[in-house]
Parts: sequence; C-alpha cells; structure tokens
Amino acid sequence: MLETVFFAPAGNWLSSVVLGIFGLMIGSFLNVVIYRLPKIMQRESDNYVACENGQPLPHTDRFNLMLPRSACPHCGHQITAWENIPVISYLLIRGKCTECKTPISIRYPLVELLTGVLSAGLIWHFGSGAAGLASLVFFWLLIAMTFIDADTQLLPDDLTFLLLWAGLLINLRATFTSLPEAVIGAAAGYLALWSVYWLFKLLTGKEGMGYGDFKLLAALGAWMGWGMLPVIILLSSVVGALVGIAMIVFARMGKNTPIPFGPYLAAAGLIALVWGKQLTELYLGLLL
Repeated sequence: MLETVFFAPAGNWLSSVVLGIFGLMIGSFLNVVIYRLPKIMQRESDNYVACENGQPLPHTDRFNLMLPRSACPHCGHQITAWENIPVISYLLIRGKCTECKTPISIRYPLVELLTGVLSAGLIWHFGSGAAGLASLVFFWLLIAMTFIDADTQLLPDDLTFLLLWAGLLINLRATFTSLPEAVIGAAAGYLALWSVYWLFKLLTGKEGMGYGDFKLLAALGAWMGWGMLPVIILLSSVVGALVGIAMIVFARMGKNTPIPFGPYLAAAGLIALVWGKQLTELYLGLLL
C-alpha cells in the first residue's frame, strides 16, 4: 500500500488523491502560518526593541505556530476538532463562528482547497517519488509566502531561507537540475534583483522592491538552476504588470500604491517547475 502511494509514477490516481487529501490538511496548517508568522515576527521585534531600551518586555506569553489553540479573534471561542476539518467545517458552520456568528473569511477554505487540488496535480505530474514529494514542499512554502506577502508585504527569512537550502539539498542528486547550476542559480537570482533594486534606487531615489524578493528568486534559482531564471523573471513581470494595471484601472488604486512582487515570483516559480523546459524552448525559439 505504501509503495502504491509514495513510490508511484506520474499519472497514478491513488497517490494523487491520497496526497491531495493530505494537502487539504497542510492547507489548514498553512492558514495558521500565514496568520501567525507575521505576528510572531512583530512580537520578537517589539521585545528586541524593548530589551535594547531597558524596558519591560511587552510580550511574555507563549505565542507560536502551535500555542495558543486557534480561537475566534472576536469572541475568543476556541476552535474544536470538528470545526477544523478542511473545507468541510467551513461549509457545515456556514462560514460563521459557532458562538458569536461573526463571518469567517472565505480565504481559509480557499487556501485549503487550493493546496489540496494543486498538491494532487503536482503528484499526478511528477509522481510520488523524490521529485513529487519535493515539489509539494516547494509549493507549500510558496503558498505561505504568497499570502503573507499579500497581507504584509513581507517575505519572512524563515521561509525564504528554508526554501533556498531545501532547493540546494534536493539537487544534491540532480532532482531538478545539477548542483552547480543550482548554486549558480541561487547566486544569480539574488544578484539579478539586487542589481535592479539599486539601479532603480539610484535613478529614482525610491525602493522598488524588498530584500525578500531577492531571496525568493535566489531560492527559485536553487531549485531550478540559473537557466530558468529568465523565464521566471519574464513570467512574474508580465503577470505583475497586468495585475498592477488592472488594480489601477478597476480598483482605482494610485500609481504609487506598493504592490507585493512575491506572489508573482511564486506563481512564476511554480509554473516554471512544472512546464519550465517547454517554456524555455518556446522562449528561445521566439528569440531565435
């Protein structure tokens, strides 16, 4: 049974379904990461500043990804086990807290559903061997970073560095690219956006992106090698430009409103992991 699920080739429906269901549960945990990790970072920053200034620490209670238990932010009702079943619980409680009836954001089940469906798709594409299981870790980290960046315009080092080192380690045996190409990809990815950042800042006096974007592109380079970076940058730039224009036109956002670049890098990275070779051939074909 385990061999059928975890060592299956691409196109195996059983492994795709099983790991897709597991992806739903991971999606529930990712909702916790998305909500709590920025708060953990802020609390650590507050405590550091207070400690440096010789002031009492403002946060002394335990607050991490596991504790305290998840609760309604409005009435404090602790989420029970049956209220925490991915997607199903949201439908059963009709998207409202069972105590105070405050509406719960639909983003929670959407993250769970997105994680489950795309996890199944990745296993269907790669199989459930080393490449398939690694692609799940890659995707899950990107999901967390996408929504955190969308909410806070931050890409936490805890996630970008984890993705970077995981990419280098998984390519020790050339799972997605050779190790030399992965190392060069990590360096080139960081330096590419670092150079754009400083050029833009010298010309305009403004910061066009954050350092987290450099680290994320470095991580994508570590997973797929330097040769995939042009495709990733092109894809993310085109999607980012289209979304930015749409937000200005339809949402009436100002031209100077900051738009996080991380979600577009993440989307481009996932597309490149799955269809990178075909896109590279298409890209080179158009150039030549």
